[in-house]
Amino acid sequence: MTSWWELPADAVDEAARLLLGWRLTANGVTVRLTEVEAYSGLGADPASHAHRGETPRNAVMFGPAGRLYVYQIYGMHFCANVVCGEDGRAAAVLLRAGAVVEGLETARQRRPAARRDADLAAGPAKMMQVLALDRGANGTALLDGTGPATLAPPDEPVTAIEAGPRVGVTSAHDVPWRFWISGDPTVSAYRRHVPRRRTNRV
Repeated sequence: MTSWWELPADAVDEAARLLLGWRLTANGVTVRLTEVEAYSGLGADPASHAHRGETPRNAVMFGPAGRLYVYQIYGMHFCANVVCGEDGRAAAVLLRAGAVVEGLETARQRRPAARRDADLAAGPAKMMQVLALDRGANGTALLDGTGPATLAPPDEPVTAIEAGPRVGVTSAHDVPWRFWISGDPTVSAYRRHVPRRRTNRV
């Protein structure tokens, strides 16, 4: 079976499926990935950061595979993506949600507002908070142990997978490239994108 980091960029949706169940460890906490979202590269996906080509911000998306692409939203929260595909063709999988399986007390201290343990990493920014990762992890390796975070495979492949529209994007939001483990309580709630209405000012 082909590993997710060996798949071409145009198979990023399959890479996303294969990442479910993998364990991401950083700074004393391990999260089992339960929800992910795929984004392809240049010209193919208007919701992707790489849609208009390579920039200093998105350069990590162009390879090599197996690295973290970290960006900031709203000027305060960080989100992490796993880079996939062959060098030179951008593709990445957004890590949307996970279940804390090790370092639970540490995760609770980092996310004291979480009402349930299932909420600790139930969102891209929440996951980064419990793992104590920020932009400093951008471009670091996930598979060889040299970076601040490491990815390890599940004991058994995940088979109960559901798919649906992506969340939080203004373009191509109906593309069913969000994947999650069926029935898992850590999966984030889906909210359909609603375009803002423009009002005419007199």
